[in-house]
Amino acid sequence: MSQGAERARTALRWLLAAAYLIAGIAHLRSPQAFLAITPDWVPFPQEMILLTGICEIAGALALLTAKLRWIAGMMLAAYAVCVYPANIKHAIDSVEIGGKTLGLWYHIPRLAFQPVIIWWALFAGRVIDWPFRQRAYPERV
Repeated sequence: MSQGAERARTALRWLLAAAYLIAGIAHLRSPQAFLAITPDWVPFPQEMILLTGICEIAGALALLTAKLRWIAGMMLAAYAVCVYPANIKHAIDSVEIGGKTLGLWYHIPRLAFQPVIIWWALFAGRVIDWPFRQRAYPERV
């Protein structure tokens, strides 16, 4: 990969780590907001919110640690898949958080952006290089 692509990966890594760190702290400080969007079928919802906050903080720190970066990218991508049902519930049920109900202007982009977050974790964790990797073409004879 080019130096520019590596700089982009580094910047994206730090930005994603900051976002997960902030989200993790929010899970621990304000669990009620996250409990409101937790689907009913999730067992032990309060404990799950605490655990997800810890996982976000651990993932953020691991993403910034060279030896743990790859596994952090994999686990944060898996995490983004696992919390998607909460985002769906938030949108479908128009869950009020902090006295506010967010409209489709928030929910549609948020739901559509989830695959980008998954890619972002994989890219930041050096699991994938796409779309920056140079494609090798076979020689034609």
